[in-house]
Amino acid sequence: MKKLNELQSRIGYDFNDIELLKTALTHTSYANEHKRRMIKHNERLEFLGDSVLSLIITTYLFKNLSSITEGELSRIRSTIVCENSLKMSGDQFDLSHYIYMGKGEEQTGGRNRSSIVSDAMEALIASIYLDSGYESAERFVLSQMKDIIDKAIEGKLFKDYKTQYQEMIQKKSNSKIEYVVISEEGPDHQKTFTVGLMLNDRNVSTGEGRSKKAAEQKAAEIALEKINEH
Repeated sequence: MKKLNELQSRIGYDFNDIELLKTALTHTSYANEHKRRMIKHNERLEFLGDSVLSLIITTYLFKNLSSITEGELSRIRSTIVCENSLKMSGDQFDLSHYIYMGKGEEQTGGRNRSSIVSDAMEALIASIYLDSGYESAERFVLSQMKDIIDKAIEGKLFKDYKTQYQEMIQKKSNSKIEYVVISEEGPDHQKTFTVGLMLNDRNVSTGEGRSKKAAEQKAAEIALEKINEH
C-alpha cells in the first residue's frame, strides 16, 4: 500500500477505487505466477487506455491546431500516441518501479522494457478514466505529457521508425517499401501480429506487435538497426 500511495502522490491523483490502480500496475507475468490468487492483470485496461489516450490527444490537437490539415494532425498524433512517448512519460515518475512483475520477467530486464512501461501507462490512463471519468483522465494526460505534446507539435520529438526508414531509403533510391502481414495469432482481444518489411519485394526484417501498426513500427526499427550496423 505504501508504494501505491507514493505513486498517487507522484502523479497527483488519488483513486476512489485503489483496486483499479493495482490492476493497472499488474503485468501478466505477475498474475501468471500467482494464479491461485486470481489476480487481474492490466491487458484489458491497456486496451481501453489506448482508445482514451487517442481521443484525448485527437481532441486536443483538433481544438488547438485549427489551421493544420488532417494528414498533418494524424502525423503529429502518431508521434504522441506511441510506445516511445508513453515510455518517456512513464519514466518521468518512474512508473516501472511500481509495476507488479513476475520474477522471471524481471530477471530478463522487464522493468526496462519499453513495451511493458508503455502498456502500464495506457492501463493507468484507463484506470483514472474508469475511476472518475474522462475529464480526470484528460487532466492527467495533458499534464503528464505536456512537454511531449509541445515537442511533437513543434516537430522536435522523435520521428516514428517507419518515417525514419522511409526517409533513409528515399535518400538513396526510389525503392518500393511495403509492409505485409505474415501472421495473426491469439484471440481477437489479444492478437499478436507478425509483419514483414519488404524492400523491392525482398523481406528485410520482421516485427511483432499487438496491432498491425505496432508490428510495422517494430519491423522498421529492426531494419534501421541493421542499416546502422553496417
